[in-house]
Amino acid sequence: MELTEYIIIALKIIVGLSILNVWLLQAHKPTKWRGGNNVESIIKEFEAYGLSKKFCYVVGFLKISFACLLIASVKFEYLTLIGSIGLMTLLLGSVIMHFKIKDALYKSFPAALFILMNVVIIYFSL
Repeated sequence: MELTEYIIIALKIIVGLSILNVWLLQAHKPTKWRGGNNVESIIKEFEAYGLSKKFCYVVGFLKISFACLLIASVKFEYLTLIGSIGLMTLLLGSVIMHFKIKDALYKSFPAALFILMNVVIIYFSL
């Protein structure tokens, strides 16, 4: 394998595990990256965006699913574009919501970084 292939595998694992961490392990914990002011969970963050709890569950299901597909794509390459484009689309929505409620710019950084990582994954997967 070439160095590029190792880098893409690393990016897939980093992005996938990071999304799973946020949505499964950190979902009910406050972090400085959450949208809104002093929100303590993802559900409260979605409320700060003016979005419903049901919508939060739909987005969570999709993000977890796409993250799992991205991780699985290390072995099953044909899953790469589905997982990566799906996550990139949802992460773009995250950045837009941060701007919508006029969050500090740094709160958009993780989503923007993961968008960039997905762009690299997609580019080298085509």
